Amino acid sequence: MPFPQPRPLVIGIAGGTGSGKTTVAEVILERVGEEHIAYLPHDAYYKDNSHLPPAERAKINYDHPDSLETTLLIEHLKRLRAGHAIQRPVYDFTTHSRTAETVTVEPRPIIMVEGILIFAEPDLRPLFDVKIFVDTDADIRFIRRLVRDIEERGRTMESVVAQYLSTVRPMHLEFVEPSKRYADIIIPEGGLNAVAMDMVVARIEALLRERGYQG
Repeated sequence: MPFPQPRPLVIGIAGGTGSGKTTVAEVILERVGEEHIAYLPHDAYYKDNSHLPPAERAKINYDHPDSLETTLLIEHLKRLRAGHAIQRPVYDFTTHSRTAETVTVEPRPIIMVEGILIFAEPDLRPLFDVKIFVDTDADIRFIRRLVRDIEERGRTMESVVAQYLSTVRPMHLEFVEPSKRYADIIIPEGGLNAVAMDMVVARIEALLRERGYQG
């Protein structure tokens, strides 16, 4: 059934790996209210490589835009804006493959998209009403990624370092860092920057009021 209220506010949150994008998203979810937000992480849209042997999957450059099915994300974003629910894919980072499961995402007053490469995609950028870039020093980002990939994704320290040097860092310099110029707001230190987060939340709430959303 079509969404009965004004057009949703679409927010994009970008930044390098380990920059704190997810923390920014979590602060917005908590302070604005999860019930008001449809959340779409770009990394749920990695292409399904289950047809490839595990050794071949591990060789793919997952930090290049071509590794993501952005066309599906754009389709889902447009459907949510039109007031229709979508089935968001679920990606398994331990096996480098998309699972058979999906997550139902209902239309909400706010659609929040988070991902490293979302501002590097020319077809995706125009769909955002607010573009936020989380800017964090490279050494901090690497440490965070190292801890996350070992603890949450079953990687070894050697594999994380090798991936960082071979693809993560070069792709950051080629695609992610240049995309910062498209941002409306740049947040140093991410969700830990209380002043910036106060301003972002206040702006989101003001934009919702302008669209006619109540409470």
